[in-house]
Amino acid sequence: MRNFSLRFITQSGLLLAAALTFPFCALGQANQYPERPVILIVPFAAGGGGDLLARLVADPLSRELQQPIIIDNKAGAGGNIGMVAASRAEPNGYTLAYGTNGMMAINQWLYKNPGFTPKSFEPISRFSMIPLALAVENSASFRSVQELIEFAKKNPGRLTCGSAGNGTSTHISCELLKQMASIDVVHVPYKGSGAAMTDLLGGRISFVIDIVPNLSAQVAAGKVRLLAVTTKSRLAVAPNVPTFDEQAVKGYEFFAWDGLYAPKGTPKAIVDKLSEAVRKVLQSPTTQKMLADRGAVPAGTTSAELGRFGAYEFERLGPIVKSSGASLD
Repeated sequence: MRNFSLRFITQSGLLLAAALTFPFCALGQANQYPERPVILIVPFAAGGGGDLLARLVADPLSRELQQPIIIDNKAGAGGNIGMVAASRAEPNGYTLAYGTNGMMAINQWLYKNPGFTPKSFEPISRFSMIPLALAVENSASFRSVQELIEFAKKNPGRLTCGSAGNGTSTHISCELLKQMASIDVVHVPYKGSGAAMTDLLGGRISFVIDIVPNLSAQVAAGKVRLLAVTTKSRLAVAPNVPTFDEQAVKGYEFFAWDGLYAPKGTPKAIVDKLSEAVRKVLQSPTTQKMLADRGAVPAGTTSAELGRFGAYEFERLGPIVKSSGASLD
């Protein structure tokens, strides 16, 4: 009996010591992290709008962490392929994921089995909010959203809205316009924004609603004209372009967003260190200007804030996706 008691006391002491030591081990792990290069899985093709935005933050973040951040582009299935790969990585902080509203909210309603859920990840920090704008080819007759809506109501099914594919932000923003303005517009999905822009410039589709970074070059070249931005307020990069809300669609608001995620189970101390580093980088005037030049608004968060925001977006975008009728296997 005495031996049992001694053994019990010894085991209990060891468990207590381990429990007390764990927080300090995690803290030490975070203090040393990162000790080698970090892989950032970007679920888009190299050179695209999402890839460029990811690199804009990853580059100064690597300097802040004093370790290289290696971009690993894994495109396909609306970003699902890259996110699945990231979710299966070892949760040690050395493989991270660049996530957007597309993967973390829209795809969860669009795909029958995307292969992951938001709960597959630890949220780290949002990067930016990315406004969209309705664009027409520069010779188009429409000079305002009101004119476009009036034409659509008089000519149901005549106008076409191109998108980067079913369930993308470019598609969902168009569906929201159709619902709120009560117009019949034909959605034309493409394999990427580039293909949609090619047909817009060629006069084969009526308009697109795309993220401002994807439109900026064509606007600067005088090839497309912006009729409205999707935010509640006008943009500093396009102060002369009115909002939908100012025109004929009261209450219209839509934006894309992006952020940094880690596989579920990544130690909180590492998540918090990364979150703080991202927010510090986003406060840099240089980073802010680079993002602004691409039409993105810096919007860093804590891990908890991104978690709550992502849950809100999941619930907000679900009904729009469902009412669009879009569904993918």
